[in-house]
Amino acid sequence: MKVLVGLSGGVDSSVAAALLLRQGHAVTGAYMKNWINEENIAGHCPWMQDIEDARAVAERLGIEFRVVNLMKEYRERIVNTMLAGYEEGITPNPDVMCNREMKFGVFLDYALKEGFDRVATGHYVRGGEHGGRACLWEGADRNKDQSYFLALLRQEQIQRGLFPVGELQKSEVRSLAEAQGLVTATKKDSQGICFIGEVKMSDFLKAFIPDKPGPIVDLEGKRLGEHRGLHLYTLGQRKGIRVPSNTEGQAYVVVAKRREGNELVIAFDQAGTPGLYARRASLHSLSWCGEELGGELQVEAKPRYRAVRSPVGLKVGDEGRAEVIFEQAQRALAPGQICALYQGERLLGGGVFAEILG
Repeated sequence: MKVLVGLSGGVDSSVAAALLLRQGHAVTGAYMKNWINEENIAGHCPWMQDIEDARAVAERLGIEFRVVNLMKEYRERIVNTMLAGYEEGITPNPDVMCNREMKFGVFLDYALKEGFDRVATGHYVRGGEHGGRACLWEGADRNKDQSYFLALLRQEQIQRGLFPVGELQKSEVRSLAEAQGLVTATKKDSQGICFIGEVKMSDFLKAFIPDKPGPIVDLEGKRLGEHRGLHLYTLGQRKGIRVPSNTEGQAYVVVAKRREGNELVIAFDQAGTPGLYARRASLHSLSWCGEELGGELQVEAKPRYRAVRSPVGLKVGDEGRAEVIFEQAQRALAPGQICALYQGERLLGGGVFAEILG
């Protein structure tokens, strides 16, 4: 097949390209140029070095290399959507949206127009078929599994995707890169916001959303301090509240954001704290990776990336909405975050938390 590999300048996508070449495919590498930090936001935005590393990998492998400028689409589909979400008081997940809208959206569209059959990435996820449909499973390296970030992909996107490193451990990936003499073999994994780099979310938001200070209150409404803007806080947050612990050393945690009064509500971080733990939530934008399911289901879910799969009951409604009920109460479920759905190791799909119901 003709495959366009998204070379990010990291070791995972580098090895993905090398493996595809070994399998006999016609491989081209492409760096998606989505962001160059024109706003001079504090932090490290390594796009220039990433391009050079991606180019060096392509040269070493003897494949064509391209830089695909998708800055306009990234700003419209990811950055603007993310900023609008924070202004509305929710906590969006730009990494999940980036996979759906950019890597397997705009970038995939570009690849198909250029005559490629598939796009490939360095995601730690296993691809295959189930019931005659393309499906995804958790990566073999459980510590690196990235299936959560692909939970909103649609069937037609998965059909066009290849994930060559999904069967490998991270240590194996680095060994393969070293054996191939790739410059990325010992390069540290990227951190931070998808395609933006090692930038604190609070610093990124400050560049676009003005502070709107308001009161910090406890569950009884007593004023304890002043916040800088509700968009800078998320449910379950402990650091950066700037309200000291009590005399017993108990730390405060964010349990609610009241937009109507611009109030940040905090309470002590302990079991039974109202608003901190919940079992029920509604979802919107429900998306299925394979077969579209309906009715009442018993599946598993991850309410955040590092969460362990947890048994849930799922009641599927109309227009991409559903209600999820966890067997065990979950800490700090937040509107805007992603709930990934599984059947064992197989990724079924996912949705966006709309409202936490208790």
